[in-house]
Amino acid sequence: MSFRLLSFSCGQSHDARFDESLIELAGENGPSACVWESAQGLVVPRTYKRFDAFPAACEHFAQQGWPITVRQSGGGIVPQGPGILNLSLAYAVQGKPLDHSDEAYLLICKLISDALQDYGIATHPQAVEGSFCDGRYNLAVDSGEAARKVAGTAQLWRRHANVDTGITAQIVLVHALILAAVDIDAVTARANDFEQVLDSGKRYASNRIASLHDLCETPFPSKEMFTLSLKDSLKHQLTRPEITCEKVSE
Repeated sequence: MSFRLLSFSCGQSHDARFDESLIELAGENGPSACVWESAQGLVVPRTYKRFDAFPAACEHFAQQGWPITVRQSGGGIVPQGPGILNLSLAYAVQGKPLDHSDEAYLLICKLISDALQDYGIATHPQAVEGSFCDGRYNLAVDSGEAARKVAGTAQLWRRHANVDTGITAQIVLVHALILAAVDIDAVTARANDFEQVLDSGKRYASNRIASLHDLCETPFPSKEMFTLSLKDSLKHQLTRPEITCEKVSE
């Protein structure tokens, strides 16, 4: 499978739900992908709307420069902003979504893991209890109680009818949020602050996540330069002709 890679001007940021537009692109033009950045804010799934305090909390955090975006995929709260990279893939599959869900997660995890090898960082998929938006297909460093999350993943499935052919296909949008060069204490505190205002009972620990910039074997002059380098490495992985996932078909 080969991806059509979208490119953007340096430093361009997008709405936190920007990648949902890839679903239509993939339905019309084939597998599509992008590496992108979003403006500062917090992103939550639709389930957060159940809290009575949600509207007031959104207004309060927007005034503090942390607007809230409600996404269509599941999971939990995540930050967006400087030092965070997003990798999104969208492509059509044959059959039921559940038959392809794990393979889609494994595909995006492998792409990121391969890119991180350039920096001497070894990662693997696993849940990391205590991290925000925890899931089986986090990408983590270390293992066991020492494991720390460096990327989180989510999926969104939609049926799309091709305008020219009329053929309807299942499109998977699989997304990864990558903690490239962030202040882990600060982003964890923001997530905790929002959960506290909602009175959700959820709390997260900053020692359960890690910033990749801090793990890199070769020092970079700045966090910004590391983030740009990692973005290029991810794009390089997407242009490899041998990108495959055995149970995923175009």
